[in-house]
Amino acid sequence: MDTSRTDAYLLRIGAERPAAPTSAALRDLHLAHLRTVPFENLAVHAGEEVDLVEEDLLTKVVDGRRGGFCYELNGAFAALLTSLGFEVEMLQASVYQGDRLGIPYDHMALRVRTADGGDWLADVGFGKHAHHPLAFGERGDQSDPGGTFRVAETPDGDLRVLMGGEPQYLLDPRPRALADFAGGAWYHRTSPKSHFTRSLVCSILTGTGRTTLSGDRLTVTPHGGEPQVTELATDADVLEAYATRFGIVLDEVPRLATPVRVGGVLAT
Repeated sequence: MDTSRTDAYLLRIGAERPAAPTSAALRDLHLAHLRTVPFENLAVHAGEEVDLVEEDLLTKVVDGRRGGFCYELNGAFAALLTSLGFEVEMLQASVYQGDRLGIPYDHMALRVRTADGGDWLADVGFGKHAHHPLAFGERGDQSDPGGTFRVAETPDGDLRVLMGGEPQYLLDPRPRALADFAGGAWYHRTSPKSHFTRSLVCSILTGTGRTTLSGDRLTVTPHGGEPQVTELATDADVLEAYATRFGIVLDEVPRLATPVRVGGVLAT
C-alpha cells in the first residue's frame, strides 16, 4: 500500500495516522475498524467473487465502502497495519460449533507486534467479539467492553480463544499467507453446510451497542440491554437500513441463494 492508499483507508475508518505503531495506536485502529466496516456476507448471495488478493480486498473495503467476512476484513486490516509499520502475521483457526470444530482455515485472525513491545491478537472479522486486541501472551481473563476473554494454551500447542468461558475458536499460532485461506473462503462461499450460504448477515459495532440486519429483520442491541427487533415491511425499508445503518448502498435487496443440485451434488 502506498501513502495515498493508506490515507484513504484511514479516512474510510475515521482514524488519524498514528505517529508510531504502538499498542495504543493499534487499540484505536481496531475499535475504529469495528465501528465503521461491517461484518457481512452479502457477496455470497449476490454471486460476487471473493478473491483473496490484497488489492481486491482494499478495493472492496476502501473504495466500495463495503464490509466482508473474516478473510476480507482481517486481510485488509493486515495490509493497513503493515503499511503503518506494525509487524503482522495471519493466523488460521477453526471455529467452535457447539462442542465440535469447523474446518481448518475456518477463520483468520492476526498477531500484531508493536514498536513498544506489545504482542496482540487482533480480530476485526468475527462479528460479536472483543472490541480491543487481546494480549497474545496473557493466559488469565482479559476484560473488554465486549465481554471477558481468555487465550488458553492446549496440549498440542494451539490456542483456544474463549469469551465468557465459552470457546470461540482454536488458533494455530504458526504464521500463514493470505493465499493459504483461499480454500476456506471457497468453502464458506459455496458449501451448503456453511452458515454463510444458509443465512444473510450484516452487523456492526456502534457507540451504543450492536446493529444487525438479517434479511428484513433489524436487531439493535444496546450495551447491557435487550435486543430490539424490527421487521422491515418493504424492500425500500431494507435498502434504507443498509445505507443508513451500515453505509452500504445497494440497488437490490440481497436474498438467500437457493441451493441447486449439479450432477447430483448440492451447491449454491
